Amino acid sequence: MNLILLGPPNAGKGTQAKKLYADFHIPQISTGDILRKAVADGTELGKVAGPLMAAGQYVPDDVVIGIVEERLKQPDVAQGFVLDGFPRTPGQAEALDRMLARLGKKLDAVISLEVPHAKLVERGSGRRVCPSDGSVYHVYQSPPKRAGYCDKCNAGLVQRPDDMPDVIEKRLQKYDAETAPLKAFYAKKGVLKSVDGVGSPEGIYEEIKAAAGKG
Repeated sequence: MNLILLGPPNAGKGTQAKKLYADFHIPQISTGDILRKAVADGTELGKVAGPLMAAGQYVPDDVVIGIVEERLKQPDVAQGFVLDGFPRTPGQAEALDRMLARLGKKLDAVISLEVPHAKLVERGSGRRVCPSDGSVYHVYQSPPKRAGYCDKCNAGLVQRPDDMPDVIEKRLQKYDAETAPLKAFYAKKGVLKSVDGVGSPEGIYEEIKAAAGKG
């Protein structure tokens, strides 16, 4: 089962990808993770990406595409994969089509998690983290027993800079501009499936499985 999970920041893609792996043993392939691993492993493409990432610069499409292709050749994806964060643009999607053809693979479904804008901001901006032990809370969904303090070590909780509402807004605008056009691209191919991303994680997961033909 070869899937792409589409959705803006805080749509819950990571949570659902973990559930798919637990049931079907298909790994989540996150471009951020594999770029960092390629750099750590010292692969040829990683050597190109490393200095750019360290300088906070954009990693060119051909490097990203090459690193994704390296990952898709590994034996643990024989049963399938879940792509998260790639492709980001129609140009990358076209390159992915060519790559999959070379590898003798095809996409089974592109699943778009649909979450209202205000809910995405609420999910992200409500997150609080313990700077001591890394525990994560949410002021609405999973608050600590004592507001503002970690249940485990009693340290004061903090809000990460990228969880500030204005930062989330900018990320959502970037997503809408760059990635949302992918929905039209995959709709034309007949593989786009939309799933309501609001509700219990378990209920959303059942909809994803149904959309992927595994319900």
